[in-house]
Amino acid sequence: MGVSLSSSRWRSVAATAAVALTLLLGAAAGCDSRKEPDLPSVQEKLRESHIWGQPVLRIGVADDEPLMGEIRDGDHVGFDVEIARYIAASLGYEGEHRLEFVAVSTEDRIPALQGGVVDLVVSSFSITEERKKLVSFAGPYFVTTQEVLVPTRHKDTIRTIEDLRNPKYRICTSGGSTTEAELEKNQVRTLVVKDVWDCVKGIRAGKYDAVSSDETILAGFLARYPTEFEIVDMPFGTSELLGVGVPIGDPALRDLVAYFLDKSYQQGRSGEASPWLTAYNRTLGPWLRGEKRQPQPLDVPRLVDFDDKAPQR
Repeated sequence: MGVSLSSSRWRSVAATAAVALTLLLGAAAGCDSRKEPDLPSVQEKLRESHIWGQPVLRIGVADDEPLMGEIRDGDHVGFDVEIARYIAASLGYEGEHRLEFVAVSTEDRIPALQGGVVDLVVSSFSITEERKKLVSFAGPYFVTTQEVLVPTRHKDTIRTIEDLRNPKYRICTSGGSTTEAELEKNQVRTLVVKDVWDCVKGIRAGKYDAVSSDETILAGFLARYPTEFEIVDMPFGTSELLGVGVPIGDPALRDLVAYFLDKSYQQGRSGEASPWLTAYNRTLGPWLRGEKRQPQPLDVPRLVDFDDKAPQR
C-alpha cells in the first residue's frame, strides 16, 4: 500500500512539472513573438522624404523681423534662423553651401510650402487647426503670446482692448496672421499690411498708432528702437505655439524635424547646453520678460539616429 501511494504521488508531481514546463515554454514563445520590431533609422526616414538626394535644403525665413529673422551685413540672423541652421545640420545639410534661406512674408509661408519653393518654413509660424489642413507642423519649438507695440506718445493712452477698439486709433497688423483673426474676434478694426515691419514704419511715419503681433516679433522691433516704443502687456486670445512648417505630403520629413527638435529638448532637460537655449540666449533672451524654456515637441517618433545601427568593430 505504501509503495502504491508513493508511485501515485510521483506520477502526480511529474505531471504537474510537465504542465508547468509547457506553460513556461509557451509564455517564452509568446514573449518572443511580441518582441518589438527594429525601430526605423533617421537614414531610412531621409530616404522616404522628398529632400533625399537634394544637394541644397531650402528653408523659408523672415528677412525683416529683428531677433527672429533678418538680414544683417548680408547674413541671415535671428532665433528662427539659428533653429533652422540646427535642423539643417541635423538633416545632413551643414555649411552655407548646403543651405539656402528663402525670404517669405507672413502671407507667403503656406503658398511657398505648397508650391515647392521651400522645403521647410521656420518663420514665427503659429500652429493652428486651419493651417494643419494645408501644411504639416513639427514642434512646437516656442510658446508665445500676442501683445501690442505702441509708440511712446501713446504709452499712457493705449493700455487695454477697449482702447484698441477706439475708432480714433489706427491699429495695424500683418495679413494672414493669427493676430489678425484674434483682433477681429475682439471687435478691433485693423489696417492690414503685408508684414509687421510695414506697421512699424507706418507708426514711425505717423500713419498708424499701434501694431499687434506675437511678443517675439514685437520684442525685435523694441530692440531695434528701444527709446521709441513700448510693449503693452495686453494678452488676448490663447498662447501661440510656433512650429516648423513642412509640406503636408511629406510625413517622413515632419517626423525627422520633430525628432531633432526633441533631441534638443531632451538635452535641455538633462542640464546640457542645448542648441535651442544657445539660440535663445544669443537672440531673444535679453529682450523677453520672464524665463523661457523650450517646449516639448508633440508627436515625436522613435528613431535610431544615423549610424546607431551599424555593427561595432
